[in-house]
Amino acid sequence: MTALRHSYSCGCFYTDNIFIQEFHVHVRYTGELQFRRDYERIKMEVERRRKLGEESLHRRTEISLHYKPLYPEVYLLQESFLAAEFLAAVRYSKSPQANIEGLLHHLHSIPGNGHIPDKRIYRLPVFIPEFCAKLVEELENFERSDLPKGRPNTMNNYGILLNELGFVDELTAPLCEKYIQPLTSLLYPDWGGGCLDSHRAFVVKYALQEDLDLSCHYDNAEVTLNISLGKEFIDGNLYFSDMKEVPVNERTYVEVEHVTGQGILHRGQHVHGALPITSGERWNLILWMRASHVRNKCCPMCDREPVLVKTLGDGDGFTSVGEEREQMVDVCTLT
Repeated sequence: MTALRHSYSCGCFYTDNIFIQEFHVHVRYTGELQFRRDYERIKMEVERRRKLGEESLHRRTEISLHYKPLYPEVYLLQESFLAAEFLAAVRYSKSPQANIEGLLHHLHSIPGNGHIPDKRIYRLPVFIPEFCAKLVEELENFERSDLPKGRPNTMNNYGILLNELGFVDELTAPLCEKYIQPLTSLLYPDWGGGCLDSHRAFVVKYALQEDLDLSCHYDNAEVTLNISLGKEFIDGNLYFSDMKEVPVNERTYVEVEHVTGQGILHRGQHVHGALPITSGERWNLILWMRASHVRNKCCPMCDREPVLVKTLGDGDGFTSVGEEREQMVDVCTLT
């Protein structure tokens, strides 16, 4: 008679990698206490998000009353801040004969690999190095102050929200509207590149003993521009895979090196991240550019028709039906 043999499974089979089909995520469950603790963390994050607009407006007021800029001139966009190659690309994009083939002669197209040779990622000089250095000094001066500081998001613990510091109205808004949109209207017409009507601007900082890298993610934006401001650092390359709808096992990756003053232009829903730096400090200016005409139909974060909730502050680029009509979005070219 054959002796009874016991069979075994690892205990993790009953606690780890539990797939929730509805949300397409794997979770861990070790007991009621852990479940409640994790739920409380989620609840706290939701409550934090509900307060973001109010707290941001409070910080903005405090900063405007009490912060003395080190370099007031960097808050006002001047063409002298912009690279000659960037200005040439913009001039071409505004010309009557402009088309995407001609524009690509002014940009560097990042080559893809695998099944998608063209990832529609572009490198272009944006700022001169002298402006980048001055802007970083201004941001460091603000960081040394004891004024309240909002951080860009839950993935970046170090960085600055530029709207709170007063950079948007006369620096990033004209940069987006007057200079970047002529480019995006040719490069990304299918993503609202010709009718970008709001943006979110922030700076992120990476350093040893602080944030080193950035996990894989996609942006709450139709189009993103990521500009390297310096300083001196080693490693920390960006990496891009494919658009978020591409299955993980089919994605291919390409690395992109940071060059001070140069920007990387890509679609916001393009999955990407940043590798760890190994020394120094890296500062980047991020512009999330949004087209209400696109996102009013489908929220880029949940892929459903948005349920609009009024918020204080700048919101996320959605508009009501009446506001959309007022903006005359029929000028937006969508394919």
